[in-house]
Amino acid sequence: MEYQYPIDYRWSTDEIVDVIHFYECIEKAHEKGIDRDTLLQAYRRFKEIVPGKAEEKTLFNEFEEVSGYVSYQAVKEIKQTGTGEKIKVAPKKTKR
Repeated sequence: MEYQYPIDYRWSTDEIVDVIHFYECIEKAHEKGIDRDTLLQAYRRFKEIVPGKAEEKTLFNEFEEVSGYVSYQAVKEIKQTGTGEKIKVAPKKTKR
């Protein structure tokens, strides 16, 4: 897919790269599944860059708008999955 990831241009280059890596992990969780610990590590780094819940929610919503992927659902799966397990997020049901 071709779209722009929601980022804050005040972040350093390393922070932007790390946030984009987190978004890529969310994509993998929806598309083919991802190792829980890989996603957890990416989310922890994301939270170092975006510590506030309000900003996190805003970025999650912006990412969902451009990609269709629900970040919250993938992060929620971390808590429900054990170390070494794979996370695969079910597609979002569309309303008719």
